[in-house]
Amino acid sequence: MENSIGVFDSGLGGLTVLKELARVLPSERFIYLGDTARVPYGGKSAETIIRYSMEIANYLIRTHDIKLLVVACNTASSLALPTMRRIYKIPVVGMVDPCVRRAAALRRKSNIGVIGTLGTIRSAAYEKALLAAVSSVKVRSVSCPLLASLVEEGWTDNDITRAVIAEYLSPFRSDPPDALILGCTHYPVLKKAIREFIGEETILIDSGEEAAAVVDILLSETMTRSKKKSRKVEFLVTDDPERFGRIGKRFFGREIRGVRLATLQE
Repeated sequence: MENSIGVFDSGLGGLTVLKELARVLPSERFIYLGDTARVPYGGKSAETIIRYSMEIANYLIRTHDIKLLVVACNTASSLALPTMRRIYKIPVVGMVDPCVRRAAALRRKSNIGVIGTLGTIRSAAYEKALLAAVSSVKVRSVSCPLLASLVEEGWTDNDITRAVIAEYLSPFRSDPPDALILGCTHYPVLKKAIREFIGEETILIDSGEEAAAVVDILLSETMTRSKKKSRKVEFLVTDDPERFGRIGKRFFGREIRGVRLATLQE
């Protein structure tokens, strides 16, 4: 059996990343793990998030012998990625670097906005990476803690959600950024409402789309691609498989079946 690509998130949002990975890489096998017992990660300490991320990575490597790991969580990417890359021999792809790569390639990039969870914004990971890539850039970062919950409730296109988006994004109203990084994997589900507020001139950078492009390049340059179109996706969670399958369709874009429980500790 050919090795899978491992993908993990604190819960459901990473399914937007998995959706893009499966679209760009239709021949690959994927194993997705949602840490639904400990979601959300956004308000937890860096030490806790690093520990959670390591437990999940260890589990996926031990039980599935994955060839590459995608950290499909912006908070975990912001806080745990340096440690994980230092420890694991397989490639580890996060959400921050692919988005910054895209922003740095833009023609207009003097003013970049970032929205995300409290943990992601507090880490300043995007700001540091953007300044390292484009020294003259002005970065404005805004935490939007309610948006993920609204998406999980299915409130993606109503007056309440639009009002919350308008409140959070109000710092961008008078000076729209050249690009806005959607620094939480829940936010692509809200693209329509965010676009309505921010306007057509601002480029929306989706971490799922950018991470899929980076994985595609990695597989082409340094690794072996799957040779047959298996398009197999396996789903694991640490709690409540029924809820994950039911709500996950909003993120993944199609039915999710056969979700199994995973026990991370040996």
